[in-house]
Amino acid sequence: MNLRGAIHTELVDYKQGDTTLEGYLAYDDSISGKRPGVLIVHQWMGLTDYEKMRANMLAQMGYVAFCADIYGKGIRPTTPQDAGAQAGKYKGDRQLLRERVNAALDELKSNKLVDSSHVAAIGYCFGGTTVIELARSGADLNGVVSFHGGLDSPTPADGKNIKCKVLVLAGANDPFQKPDDLAAFEKEMRDSGVDWQMTSYGGAVHAFTQPDVDKLGMSGAKYNEKADKRSWQAMKDFFAEIF
Repeated sequence: MNLRGAIHTELVDYKQGDTTLEGYLAYDDSISGKRPGVLIVHQWMGLTDYEKMRANMLAQMGYVAFCADIYGKGIRPTTPQDAGAQAGKYKGDRQLLRERVNAALDELKSNKLVDSSHVAAIGYCFGGTTVIELARSGADLNGVVSFHGGLDSPTPADGKNIKCKVLVLAGANDPFQKPDDLAAFEKEMRDSGVDWQMTSYGGAVHAFTQPDVDKLGMSGAKYNEKADKRSWQAMKDFFAEIF
């Protein structure tokens, strides 16, 4: 990781329709000129310090990083029950989910520091599902990376809309990754001729990149340092290819 100058960070209000959203922007202000942009989509608790930390890491690597806000400004669940309700609202309305994430992508691309021809999106859990939906929406970007995201689709034919490369990073022991969904996703990718790849990490369950998940005491979700480091490296290799 190249630590250069100071990392500039700020909260950014933007809109999707009439809804105000609050994202988080990070970039290295010692770099001049345009550079690739990376969109980060949060897990089910909404935009938290975790996504901001990942944005800062990406900024240190020379990218302009922007954390999306799918739920709306001020909507930050505090319990798994609240998070489940919010995530369920958007998983149950994929069109709205796509509109929300595309609004964030547009916000990132409009940044004067971003080379809009070099843009990727990454997401965690709920966000991993969301970046796949972003690709399925036909969004114009170079690649998406799903970290332990759900891969199910109510409309598998939408795979034909995917224009970018797809990287799926999964826990081999993730109990939330249903075999039927996995098989359907692989069929969707094959049938649509998508440039896709998937890596499963042995011994890893759901949310393996998130240290704070252990505090929730959720069955089937646990941090795995080895899988966390391996998946981050896989993302970096993928970026080296697509950019």
